Amino acid sequence: QVQLIESGGGLVQAGGSLRLSCAASGRTFNNLAMGWFRQAPGKEREFVAAISGSGGTTYYADSVKGRFTISRGNAKNTVYLQMNSLKVEDTAVYYCAASYSLRDVRSYHEYNYWGQGTQVTVSS
Repeated sequence: QVQLIESGGGLVQAGGSLRLSCAASGRTFNNLAMGWFRQAPGKEREFVAAISGSGGTTYYADSVKGRFTISRGNAKNTVYLQMNSLKVEDTAVYYCAASYSLRDVRSYHEYNYWGQGTQVTVSS
């Protein structure tokens, strides 16, 4: 069983930055592919970014490419999402997710473990 706890959300002005963290329990963190998803009110959950177990491969949604960076610290069992140049449309609840085996990193159906979510609000 893997437990995920997100932190780092908050209120920021457009153009600002936030860094989200997701701490994972368990001893096999480096075997887990990790992802970030977000869900705005009235919208479906959407893929933001993902990273392989080794950290060597990363994936991004087109809407965040060049602004967000996903990384991981396997020694700390933590994955990060650095969000720069934030836009009002980035406002959502952000969820951390994990899976030992993924075929499609962009599909939330593929992830077995989820955090409780952290709110990110970007004001204009």
